[in-house]
Amino acid sequence: MRTLDLDAVEAFVLVADLRSFTRAAEALGTTQSAVSLKLKRLEDRLRRRLVERTPRVVRLSADGAAFLERARELLSAHERALGKLDATPRRLTLGISDHAAGAELPLLLARINAYDPGLAIEVRIGFSHELIAGFDRGEFEAVVVRRTADRRDGQVLLEDQFGWFASPGFQHQPGEPLRLATLDCRCGVRGMAVRALDAAGIPWIESFIGGGVSAVAAAVIAGLGVAPFARRIAPIGAIDIGPGLSLPALPASEIVLYSAVAEPRARGAIRTLAAAFRAVAA
Repeated sequence: MRTLDLDAVEAFVLVADLRSFTRAAEALGTTQSAVSLKLKRLEDRLRRRLVERTPRVVRLSADGAAFLERARELLSAHERALGKLDATPRRLTLGISDHAAGAELPLLLARINAYDPGLAIEVRIGFSHELIAGFDRGEFEAVVVRRTADRRDGQVLLEDQFGWFASPGFQHQPGEPLRLATLDCRCGVRGMAVRALDAAGIPWIESFIGGGVSAVAAAVIAGLGVAPFARRIAPIGAIDIGPGLSLPALPASEIVLYSAVAEPRARGAIRTLAAAFRAVAA
């Protein structure tokens, strides 16, 4: 009878989700060679090739795609079985900057849930400096934020490049103030943008102030104004009009993870979140 190694099945699911042996290794807290060995043993056990490897791309074979849902079901059943024995609920309190996650938030949460379906996730969205302050007060076990000028600690997940994004039909009349769509004055990205405009001597007005990145993105697509966005989370359909309007270049910004997680499964979920951020950026 052929039995399956659950650690190998978990490694396979992470490779499939993150499309990377390197990111899967980060999520598991191990090495890329160890993940490769686990997957090779799983393939040998199933007598099927699950993953097609190329120098630049990792993708599932037909057999791998067919096995993926069954692998998820197996891991989920294992978690449910453990849950019957361990009645202590597990919870992860996480803070995420809206400008750090953007529209990618559902995908990132899905990666955590796939790693540990039994983990209750409490997420609060906020401004980076407020989330860091909350983390320092012990209100969060982990936060993912944009690096602030007064901090040099934390684990860097990625570096974002910014642009000035607007709808393709956006019109700016020479001599008029630049119409901006932003979050409110507590937003660090807004502060970065207006400082750059002021330093360049470019007049501006706020034409839209949104309560979240999704609202600002909607205003941009509706043609209400220009918004500073990381290219990674810029609204679909928007274009960078900075070069055309001779707007100042915006500095790069680092996405940083701060974590005080002690519980082993929650630590694994945080590693998975960090790996997912890097995988999405790649």
